[in-house]
Amino acid sequence: MTFFAGWLTVFLISVVVVITPGPDFALTLRNSLAFSRRAGVYTAIGLGFGNLVHATYSILGIAAIISRSILFFNLLKWVGAAYLIYLGIKSLRTKKAGSASQIVQRRKDISRWAAFRIGFLGNVLNPKAPPFFFMLFTQIIQPTTPIAAQVVYGSTVAVVALVWFVLVAVLISQRAVRERILSFSHWLERLMGAFLVGLGLRLAVAEPG
Repeated sequence: MTFFAGWLTVFLISVVVVITPGPDFALTLRNSLAFSRRAGVYTAIGLGFGNLVHATYSILGIAAIISRSILFFNLLKWVGAAYLIYLGIKSLRTKKAGSASQIVQRRKDISRWAAFRIGFLGNVLNPKAPPFFFMLFTQIIQPTTPIAAQVVYGSTVAVVALVWFVLVAVLISQRAVRERILSFSHWLERLMGAFLVGLGLRLAVAEPG
């Protein structure tokens, strides 16, 4: 397989997987609605770095151990599930603000680092990621594949995730959209909370492979 063919395969698979709604999408949507565009963007940056971590250890071969070890899989599974459920419960407890200004003020309470951390940990602790990255790169990378090409393949996944979720954060936080959903934003955040709890419970019962 040529470099371009390999890159195109990684790119197309990454696009399909990234745009499919899941924990990453829910976290970006939650922070964009509950806080601000900045929070959503930094969440997206955290997700991008999380994908870069997965790509790096997959290329190095560590994912083979995680995806085939019940002990490591279960450890990652329970930690990741607990983190998503924790975030979901926080969203479920959201109360309606008394005015638009109060909602705006509440959105400013999260820092860049906090938003980044939510995105990064939410992605890194997803136990479904290691098997996916391992299966993807074992189809593309061969013993003769240059290091530079491997770096480009891994970076592609992270960049696709970063660009997509930044777009999600920017679009959902547009002024017209934000004003339209302002009056019922607490219900949307609760819905996202229920979704995150459901995802966490799903991860908790997930089986290896």
